[in-house]
Amino acid sequence: MKKITVKDICLLQLIIIIYTFSTVFAKMASGYEVMSWKFLLYFGMEFVILALYALLWQQMIKKFELSVAYINRSMALLWSMVWSVVFFKERITVQNVVGIVIVMAGIVLINQDAVNGKEDSYE
Repeated sequence: MKKITVKDICLLQLIIIIYTFSTVFAKMASGYEVMSWKFLLYFGMEFVILALYALLWQQMIKKFELSVAYINRSMALLWSMVWSVVFFKERITVQNVVGIVIVMAGIVLINQDAVNGKEDSYE
């Protein structure tokens, strides 16, 4: 597998950000009566975003080991928390922040190994 660059990781993060917008539209849809035009609009947007994400994700997993790509998907937790505050005025607790910091520390460690070309082998 080719060496992963910081640009590759940034692109992967952008794709994950796109993915998290599906949850924003799902939450927006949930605020309306099922089958109303606003429900259908937000529900439809959720599917459009998920379709776009699926296409982009397929391209990204060509560049990454699957384990590294999926570990990076954990950043969706951070982005979902950001969107919950920005779009829905929800509160973040200290426990939320501590949990996200722990997850991000793990992601940074994994990505450093991927960028530096270090791969553990259990053979």
